[in-house]
Amino acid sequence: VQLQAFGGGLVQAGGSLRLSCAASGSILRINVMGWYRQAPGKQREFVATITFGGTTNYAASVRGRFTISRDNAENTVYLQMNSLKPEDTAVYYCRRWQNQAHFWGQGTLVTVSS
Repeated sequence: VQLQAFGGGLVQAGGSLRLSCAASGSILRINVMGWYRQAPGKQREFVATITFGGTTNYAASVRGRFTISRDNAENTVYLQMNSLKPEDTAVYYCRRWQNQAHFWGQGTLVTVSS
């Protein structure tokens, strides 16, 4: 399985960005997709996940500001990020779980200026 993430960039505090991640390869129907992030000098942390059926889960730090969604026909997951803060600056990684395996995308950099 290959994951290709897009949409990172530079944005001012209070602004919005939308990330997307497309999966390809040995795709299985039953899966979970999600986003993690890693800020400079910090460990990678959970951001949000969404099941094939649409059940979502968010980190407390992003709940109410970020929205995860997916297009199952396109094997793509999205992360709509609103009201961005400088502390949201990080490399954002897409992750996919299927059949007891998990896969990581290459990461996309989000920089929020104050």
